[in-house]
Amino acid sequence: MFLPSERQERILATVRQRGTVRLGELVERLGVSAVTVRRDVTALADRGLLRRVHGGVTLPHRGAAEHEERRTPFGPTAAGVLLGMVVPSVEYYWPQVIQGAQTAVNAAGGRLVMRVSSYEPGEDRRQITALLERGTRTLLVAPVVTGTYGLDLLRWLATLPVPVVLVEREPPPELPTLALDAATTAHAIGAGLAVRHLVTLGHRSIALVLSRQSPTSRALRRGWTGTMAELGLPQPEEWQFEVASYGTPGWAAAYDHVLRRCRERGATALLVHSDREAIGMVERARDLGISVPGEMAVVSYDDEVAATSDPPLTAVRPQKHRLGRVAAELALARVTEVERRPVHRVQLWPTLEVRESCGGQADYEAAHGR
Repeated sequence: MFLPSERQERILATVRQRGTVRLGELVERLGVSAVTVRRDVTALADRGLLRRVHGGVTLPHRGAAEHEERRTPFGPTAAGVLLGMVVPSVEYYWPQVIQGAQTAVNAAGGRLVMRVSSYEPGEDRRQITALLERGTRTLLVAPVVTGTYGLDLLRWLATLPVPVVLVEREPPPELPTLALDAATTAHAIGAGLAVRHLVTLGHRSIALVLSRQSPTSRALRRGWTGTMAELGLPQPEEWQFEVASYGTPGWAAAYDHVLRRCRERGATALLVHSDREAIGMVERARDLGISVPGEMAVVSYDDEVAATSDPPLTAVRPQKHRLGRVAAELALARVTEVERRPVHRVQLWPTLEVRESCGGQADYEAAHGR
């Protein structure tokens, strides 16, 4: 009976000798179960020592001839290429991303086919499989990337016979060498832009209010924490909140609690994700007699409907349409360029749209002698 390290070394030796080996053959050679072989293969692939392909494994780096052989059948242009796209929603945020991808695909003479996973476990894989059966030549995917399910899904995506580009998702640290292209927004930098803008207006006590259900929240918290620390500003736990979506049961009482805690703790500004929650905060502030921006400045993150607030919200705007275009261009390049391409991880910076919700007042604490 081999130890795991011995089995894995034998697997590597076989792959080095043969180039590509099917999992069934490894089961026979090692005399162990398919589950054991898959576990060893996953461990080696996660470390970047081999690459999983459909039904087997191969070396992580292929020669130019093999690469050319794989890409040539797709033809020299993107005309007629069917590009599949799986997004978690067609509401709020994602429509502009989809439109951007459609713009790029239309310009290249291809066709975009979209499916929706609705944030439900298992739907990503089912919809992707359906698109492959439909004949798509490349994929744009915004899948779950956290937890055991997310890791297994990403590993599977890397084995597909067509190129995959992640949209607003990146492989986690557990998969450092996963060879998938990605187009993302620098959300942490966006949070930093908001903090710096508030600091230029005199604010030093800036609270963070995040949407509890959004995968963007992690990056925004990282950006807020890092920028506050860099600028030497306090960042107590009492200034960090997660709230339910605006309009869901109990939202008003929860938002009132946030606003009261901010006043008690001396916070004079809020960075709120997303627009809906920011609009709800402004609404509740008004009912509580808190003036925006006089007593509390507010910056929203997303800029979907921020300009319609009263007062209009200063907002960080991810470049969603451009992100969709860039992602589609990466995907199309994978099926049209014969030469070997390195992995591309493209990150777009958001912009800050300044409106009335921050005013131009000095720090509220200083104005009130605190």
